[in-house]
Amino acid sequence: MMNRLLSVANLSVSFGNREIIHDLSFDVHEGDCVAIIGPNGAGKTVLLSTLLNLIPYRGEIRWSRDARLGYVPQKVAADRQLPLSAKDLLRAKARFLKLPAAELQAVSAELGLTDELLSTSMGELSGGQFQKMLIAFALLGRPNVLLFDEPTASLDELTEEHIYELLNSLQKEKGITVLLVSHDLSIVYRNANMVLCLSSKGKTCMGPPKEILTPEMLQDLYATPPHYYQHVHEHERNHESRIAHEPEKW
Repeated sequence: MMNRLLSVANLSVSFGNREIIHDLSFDVHEGDCVAIIGPNGAGKTVLLSTLLNLIPYRGEIRWSRDARLGYVPQKVAADRQLPLSAKDLLRAKARFLKLPAAELQAVSAELGLTDELLSTSMGELSGGQFQKMLIAFALLGRPNVLLFDEPTASLDELTEEHIYELLNSLQKEKGITVLLVSHDLSIVYRNANMVLCLSSKGKTCMGPPKEILTPEMLQDLYATPPHYYQHVHEHERNHESRIAHEPEKW
């Protein structure tokens, strides 16, 4: 049995008179990839922010003493037109954490961040490059838990696939535990070993993808019939087809 890294009990989060998360309980174990799914407004981003202790809550959130957290937000509230390069931002965090220069070099090498990319100003980075830079930022300090809020939002399909391949390799090669918010059910099916459902109706459920990602469960979760297609990447052509949904229908 893997060690338990996170235990959440009777968690509730409210904004004013509106309760976003109600009486949520779940556990996360070492090496898990937990996908968090649900319709817009169900509290997925709120949950990640609460787990990072950024939002007041009721209930209990207990991280293991061994847990070291890294976070990749869905959006960055910063002016990308500032005259800062990717290296400037990464160096600032490395200095704050008092990390040796070798760690910044190692993380950059792991993610394939070239000297040219690192010297590029923030506003000139492509969506995929910017996302990889955010992942590098999260990896500084060697976290063993990574929280990702829709890490491929607004990316093209090929770049999205590369980002998820990167996340998958980080989990397998380094044993990193992942909590992932995603709308792409094919990604959830391929990468997650557990799925946590949040519903705008206050219902929650958790279990393996094969138990959760059924038409009946998804229809109840999203309150609308789900739309499927067979989703097969080129490198999976001889493997099983994957289930995906059409985000614009949801």
